Amino acid sequence: MSGRHNKFIVPLAKELRKNMTDEEKHLWYDFLRTYPVRFIRQKIIDGYIVDFYCAKAKLVIELDGSQHGEEENAKADATRDIELSKYNIQVIRIPNREIWHNFNAICRHIDSLVQQSLSQLR
Repeated sequence: MSGRHNKFIVPLAKELRKNMTDEEKHLWYDFLRTYPVRFIRQKIIDGYIVDFYCAKAKLVIELDGSQHGEEENAKADATRDIELSKYNIQVIRIPNREIWHNFNAICRHIDSLVQQSLSQLR
């Protein structure tokens, strides 16, 4: 990844880590925190703060609230996803409501993506 590190967003990343949304807390404490492959919360990657990042699998998980459906935010998300893909990072976006309605399926999907990514590294 790029050597660029925006020190000005470090305090924001720390604040976001301390004040996770309910959906982020649920995914973190009930799945990712104890997942056998390490995930990091609110990771800074080349000027962006991603919700969850697994370096080993090159996977970003973004939990999206309703504001991400607005045109301006959707465009920004698309730009961000393209930028992250330049580092061979796969970004998956999960609507917040899905965390509450399909949690087990989401966990299986994440596990499948991680395992698929790891198998390609072997």
